[in-house]
Amino acid sequence: MRRHLTFSCGADTLVGTLDMEAATGSTGVLLVSGGREVRSGSWGGQARIAARLAASGVPVFRYDRRGVGESEGSDPGFQHTREDIAAALAAFRAAVPTLRRVIAFGNCDAAAALMLHAADLGLDGLILANPWTLEADEAEAAPPAALRQRYLAKLANPREVLRLLTGGVNLAKLARGLRQAASAPVESSLVDSLAASLVRFAGPVTILLAAGDRTAQMFEAVWPKDDPRIQRHASSGHSFAGDEAQGWLLERILEAVR
Repeated sequence: MRRHLTFSCGADTLVGTLDMEAATGSTGVLLVSGGREVRSGSWGGQARIAARLAASGVPVFRYDRRGVGESEGSDPGFQHTREDIAAALAAFRAAVPTLRRVIAFGNCDAAAALMLHAADLGLDGLILANPWTLEADEAEAAPPAALRQRYLAKLANPREVLRLLTGGVNLAKLARGLRQAASAPVESSLVDSLAASLVRFAGPVTILLAAGDRTAQMFEAVWPKDDPRIQRHASSGHSFAGDEAQGWLLERILEAVR
């Protein structure tokens, strides 16, 4: 069963979608969209995940935050979406009164938003995929460690080596990139805020990384590498595109729910 509904966030009306079977468990999943992405997700990925979770007996609620998709208002940016997440959580609990636990899932800046705000929202667990770690004015930058990983991957690719040897690479741009890759890591107040806020969250946390994704690589460059909550998949897709990666993502979500 898929039902669309509206709920209030301050003076604005937001739109959400509930997926659930007639017989459901007592744990639900709140899907939080990243960027200006609508609640169906990239290429409908969140809608498909919601349907598959619902078929497994897990109710799922997803929504458009203020100023995105069908929802009213102005987009506050991911760092200021506490009210949106809180309103969606309240709407989810009202629509499914049998819920005892709600696990939130977010990808990219939705994961960062959950890290920043979850401790104050009454959520029971977090699934954070490829969390965004750059300040707004660093959107074109990448930590040196992530750049080094990117260049090493290129050097291991015979096609990229051939491009270099045959003049298909801009040498000036390559030199700038190598200088940046060799430099010291860039400090980020956002990363400090993410870490401090996540410490305050009392529930279980799962961090999922697509090893070939640039955003995931940037996260790994500034996050403790021995964090036991991290699980990695070889995918290079930011949204875990492809049947195998999507199946892996579904299993990780179901593990968190159970």
